Amino acid sequence: MRRFEIAALAFAVCAPMAFAQSAQDKQIHLNQIQVIGSHNSYHKGFAPSEAKWLEQKNPAGFRSLDYRHAPLADQLSGGVRQLEIDIFDDPKGGKYAHPKVVEQVKEAGLPADPDFDPNHEMDKPGFKVLHMQDVDQRSQCHLFVDCLKQVKGWSKAHPKALPVFLLIETKEGSERNVPNATVATPFTTETFDRVDAEIRSVFSESELITPDMVRGKYATLPEAIKANNWPTLDKARGKVVFLIDQRGKEETYVAGHPAGKGRVMFTNAVPGHDDAAFTEMNGGSKAEIDALVKDGYLVRARTDEGTKEARTNDTKRRDEVFASGAQLVSTDYPPSEPSQWTPFVVKFPGGEVARCNPIIAPAGCDSKKLDGMLPAGK
Repeated sequence: MRRFEIAALAFAVCAPMAFAQSAQDKQIHLNQIQVIGSHNSYHKGFAPSEAKWLEQKNPAGFRSLDYRHAPLADQLSGGVRQLEIDIFDDPKGGKYAHPKVVEQVKEAGLPADPDFDPNHEMDKPGFKVLHMQDVDQRSQCHLFVDCLKQVKGWSKAHPKALPVFLLIETKEGSERNVPNATVATPFTTETFDRVDAEIRSVFSESELITPDMVRGKYATLPEAIKANNWPTLDKARGKVVFLIDQRGKEETYVAGHPAGKGRVMFTNAVPGHDDAAFTEMNGGSKAEIDALVKDGYLVRARTDEGTKEARTNDTKRRDEVFASGAQLVSTDYPPSEPSQWTPFVVKFPGGEVARCNPIIAPAGCDSKKLDGMLPAGK
């Protein structure tokens, strides 16, 4: 067969699917899908001596933290479409460069672990990514901007993929169970200005889905989402959506920015407030989640916590969240990272990377046209 004939045949086979996806993309809105996300996506786990020391000192605490994730790009390639990043403010650099767990391991007579920061990235100024200062600091990317660059690199390589949702948790205060722990600086409105600036240093406006884009001509975000003003998939593919994880910082973030005007991230807001388009219902019932989803809200819910479900293969909560309209289904055990103890894993029964929202997807939505299937073996 001649080369042009092969090309024509390939076009004939692929074009109907491409056209079908393109047509569906113009009908399906961003809030009408369901994707799987990883919790504390940067978490690299403990080195051997750190693990032994923590297990001796706090067995229950160690059990709850005994999970780890692959590099961010690998998770995205494995089917994850929502990532969670914890950030600590460190404008001068060096605040978290010398975790106390290193001395604790030494005093316990345990072998020294590999240096958690061999390239001294923690000495650089900028927001840092870790879980618990002084105890749990091993991350797949230490610098917030490096995490962002990894996500951008993957998105650039997969421009037709569904957007990546990036959940950002801002850490402040001290760890109660760590004597003399480093105290993390509180996040003020000015601190959030610098968070937005770091995000914009990596992503251009055209690569983001922001509150301004969703609000559009409406005065508030609840008005906009009630009118189904989330972008359709044809306008969302290849982009990134930033969300603030914890409740309680929304007023600080939107101070001077009514309804999130000019901000990068969506707040985890109280439903009905002017800045409310996203909210978390991590332990919410199906009925509570579905009511919010029907009102246009983007909802994140967790299927497991502290390794409990993974150790016993308890799928009750997972199945409840799957049946709900929660768009962001968060777990420590996404498709490419099943439990080490039991068969527990969080993946869609049909093997899709994403699927039509079980509560609000329009009739005729085809999950197989959203973002393909999981890699073989996942």
